[in-house]
Amino acid sequence: MTRLVLARPRTVLAAVVLFIGLCAACGAGVTERLSAGGFLDPGSESAFVDRVVTEHLGPQSPDVIALYTAPAGTTIDQLGPQVRAGIERIDPALLARPVDSYWTGPFANYLVSPDRRHAVAVVFTAGDDTERLAAYPAIAEALRVDGVPTRLSGYSALNTEIIERSQRDLIVAESISLPLALLVLVLVFGGIVAGAIPVVVGVLAVGGALGAIRLLAEFTEVTTFAVNIASLLGLGMAIDYGLFLLSRFREEYTERGDVRSALARTYATAGRTVAASALLLICAFAGTLVFPQAVLRSLGIGAIAAVALAAALSLTVLPALLVLFGARIGRARSTGRTERFWGRVVGAVLRRPGAVTVAVGAILLVLAAPLAGIRLGEVDHRALPADSEMRSTVEELTAAFPAASSGATILLRGAEAPSSSAVAETIAAVRALTGVDQVVQVGRADDFVVLRAFLTAADRSEAATATVAALRALEPPTGTSIAVGGDTAATADSVAATLSHLPFMIAIMVAATLVLLTVAFRSIVLPLKAVVMAFFSLAATFGVVTWIFCDGHLATLLGISPGPLPAGMAVLIIAVVFGLSTDYEVFLLSRMAEAHRAGADTATAVRTGTVATARVITAAALLLILVTGAFALSPLTPMRLLGLGMIIALILDATLVRMLLVPALVQLMGPANWWLPRLPWTPWASSAKSSPARSSKTAAAATPTPNPRSS
Repeated sequence: MTRLVLARPRTVLAAVVLFIGLCAACGAGVTERLSAGGFLDPGSESAFVDRVVTEHLGPQSPDVIALYTAPAGTTIDQLGPQVRAGIERIDPALLARPVDSYWTGPFANYLVSPDRRHAVAVVFTAGDDTERLAAYPAIAEALRVDGVPTRLSGYSALNTEIIERSQRDLIVAESISLPLALLVLVLVFGGIVAGAIPVVVGVLAVGGALGAIRLLAEFTEVTTFAVNIASLLGLGMAIDYGLFLLSRFREEYTERGDVRSALARTYATAGRTVAASALLLICAFAGTLVFPQAVLRSLGIGAIAAVALAAALSLTVLPALLVLFGARIGRARSTGRTERFWGRVVGAVLRRPGAVTVAVGAILLVLAAPLAGIRLGEVDHRALPADSEMRSTVEELTAAFPAASSGATILLRGAEAPSSSAVAETIAAVRALTGVDQVVQVGRADDFVVLRAFLTAADRSEAATATVAALRALEPPTGTSIAVGGDTAATADSVAATLSHLPFMIAIMVAATLVLLTVAFRSIVLPLKAVVMAFFSLAATFGVVTWIFCDGHLATLLGISPGPLPAGMAVLIIAVVFGLSTDYEVFLLSRMAEAHRAGADTATAVRTGTVATARVITAAALLLILVTGAFALSPLTPMRLLGLGMIIALILDATLVRMLLVPALVQLMGPANWWLPRLPWTPWASSAKSSPARSSKTAAAATPTPNPRSS
């Protein structure tokens, strides 16, 4: 790859820019294909109930709910003609079943307030999630009545609001993070050209990721957050990889004075490390493919595409640019003061590795302690800020019109149609439960009866989830069985599916990390230590996140609503934090291993590796904090969770773990760090038995300089 890039830099640049341009053009309309759904487990009990009921009676979860308020001095009865006219304007092809309202449908008495000043119309849209969202603007326009205050809610209304806000958040985040990242890179490299190169690569990675997501949307449901995640990772990782490669190039160029030989050496060392790092991140996100929810799979595939593009562009575009501009940016600035600082830090760690290990480990365990109280849920109306009209409408509808929500759909089944006594017994048992407002029979078939329970708590809330759990615990009448569906039941099933599949995801991440790092470092101990360190970072990060988002500490200051963590976002944070943790570990340990292979003892290898990478890892963490931290400004709770979670993880990992705990543990383990059983089939067996390790200069001299004309 290096020979190709060195021989044809302009051709490589033209081909890559053309390819990314096509991807960006393809992805220009990606937002029209996205969904805020995909969180459901299609094999769950709730999914089964909803399929059966929808097939026989039509959908039971409303897509659009219109709340009408009569003007002062009038009642809702006087609005009948206008509202009916609006309902009749809705294209029947968009509807899965007739509209329920105070003026039409079987639930009229449940859809009007006692003072007759407020009434509700409930719309059920036909089609899949994408078609239902696409139909929302036309339905919303028809339902709005001139001169009558009208507020909208429901699945499509809520998801449309979340999608629009997330798209605005992405624009704001990138408009803030890009200039700041460029400024930091200019300060790090001391020049605009050098600082701009990683940003250019990052922008190209974002454009390519949008095209990949657009292609993905043709085959599966893709969540609206996938664009945000792909942009975040594509930009952040491209900048990080560019920083690592440029720093190593400057180091080699300062020593050699020749762009091509410096590039060859850079990509034989840091280039391989970037490739290994990207492969680790890809394997971490590949773990999301085990989940049954489409949203998690789409987030994982979008993240894989973003990381792969970031690495591929860093290993093609960046060296091509360095061939053209390397002589202008190759001279490294003096880093003597920084190296002296980190030299003192690592010196203190090496003098007392045991004390450092105990102290840092204790701090991380204290930070992880709140993790015992973590609660998981899914994205609902509480994702919106507290001052959102949509959120207040949902809460008002829940309090005043329980029949307008999804509630709980109860499927009472038997070998034949349940008897009237069995139905009456079930209705009485359901009505007696805490959290149930009313129970009605909505349909009957040959072997089942459908009941609908109106709940006093909002769909997906913790109170509603507890009521659904109580419904599922009911003893059914003899010869029958009870199954429960609805939005709240679907959320509970989704969280249960996430928890049941999470061990498989973690197993994939751990196995991939152990295999790849064993090959990279020719050691079994270092990969095991990397995995343990990654879990320390994860535990501390989620402990702090739980303390803030679940327990409510700093909630007012940060403008968030305490509650369960969205399970999908929690899975994403696990993958990102685990991947980034091992990512920084690879960069640190690769320099230690390089020094050890050159003949250094453990203490010298630790000092050399830490001092050589500390400044770069710190700058990389700062840049990624700027990129992801911009999402912490989002008013959407899931995006704020992701932004703050990433900031916490990066600060902990780049300071306590990577610069203190890892060097201390490597020093404590001494020669055991490099232990690997000698097996005849290992790919490095022959090299391991070869002549003693050469110095870095000797190794560099042995690396042939590519001849451009021979390509």
